[in-house]
Amino acid sequence: MRRRAAIILFVCVLLSCFLLLSFQGTGVSGGEESRLRSKLLRWDEAQVSQDSWGEFRRFFAGEGYGAKDLLAAFAVVKPGEALHKAHRHAEEEFLVITEGSGTWSIDGKELPLKKGDVLYVEPWVPHGCTNTSKEPMTFFVARWSGKGVTAPPEPKE
Repeated sequence: MRRRAAIILFVCVLLSCFLLLSFQGTGVSGGEESRLRSKLLRWDEAQVSQDSWGEFRRFFAGEGYGAKDLLAAFAVVKPGEALHKAHRHAEEEFLVITEGSGTWSIDGKELPLKKGDVLYVEPWVPHGCTNTSKEPMTFFVARWSGKGVTAPPEPKE
């Protein structure tokens, strides 16, 4: 349990640093009413959606000081399942495996996945993960776009 708390704390500090860096020098500020505020949400307070592959717990989504399209969530993936097939999007993203094992799909390559792995994904790079074990796999995701930063254009296949 302490290791899980340490990983969660690490991810939160890491996300805070990236959000601060994306804001510095942009001169961009969000609307005060719509911006995320400092808040603690506990596991059982997150917005939960259930699916055949497992559950998704959305803790925060919206706009911060230096980031828009912000998402902070956990997924608990059942054995033999994936949240979705490898996909790509304009936002940057971190994925942190907090429990379990499986397979990463990163830009067409398949790699072993295990507890403690941290993946950073650039915009438009295809990525995903699959639980290939007999136990649930849990991961934390932090995704965002920087304010005042134009996302690179979607590549043509």
